[in-house]
Amino acid sequence: MLHISPLRDETEKAFGKLFTDYYAELDCDENVPHLLKEYILPDLLAGLIKIDILKDGETHAGFVIYQNDDIDNEWHFKEGWGDIREIYVIPSLRRQGLGRFLLYAAEMKLKESGAEKCYCLPTESTENFFTACGYTRGNEYSEELDAFVYEKFDLNNRCKHSE
Repeated sequence: MLHISPLRDETEKAFGKLFTDYYAELDCDENVPHLLKEYILPDLLAGLIKIDILKDGETHAGFVIYQNDDIDNEWHFKEGWGDIREIYVIPSLRRQGLGRFLLYAAEMKLKESGAEKCYCLPTESTENFFTACGYTRGNEYSEELDAFVYEKFDLNNRCKHSE
C-alpha cells in the first residue's frame, strides 16, 4: 500500500539515505550530510520548503521536495508559483507510477496553499517525465542549474500513463 507523509523525526534517517542515493545518482560531488544539516533540514524547519516521504508497504520508496516561491525564500525563481525542487523514486520501483503519485500529491498541496501554476528545473533525463505530467519547456533558463524551466499552467492536469 502506498502512503505519502510529511518528513518527521522518525523518517529523517530514511530520508537521509534516500537523499544520499539521489545525489549519488546525479553524480554530484556535494557533501550530502552537510547539505542536509545546513540547508535542507533548516529550510524545512523554517517552513521554506516541504518534504514528503513515500512508502510502499514497509519500503521508503522516494521523496519530493517542493515549495511556494516567495520573496522571503532565498531560492525563489518565479514568485507566486509552486516549485517542484526535487523528486526521487528508488530505482527498483520506477516506472510503476510512483513518481506521478508523488508529483500529483505535491501539486495538490501547492494548489491548496495558493499556487495556481507550478514549475521545475528537470535534469535532461527527467524532462520526458515532466512533459508527460503536463509541464512544457519555457523560454527561461537557469545558468546556475544548467536547466530550462518547465512550467505547468493547470494544476488540475494530471500525468499521462506511459507505456
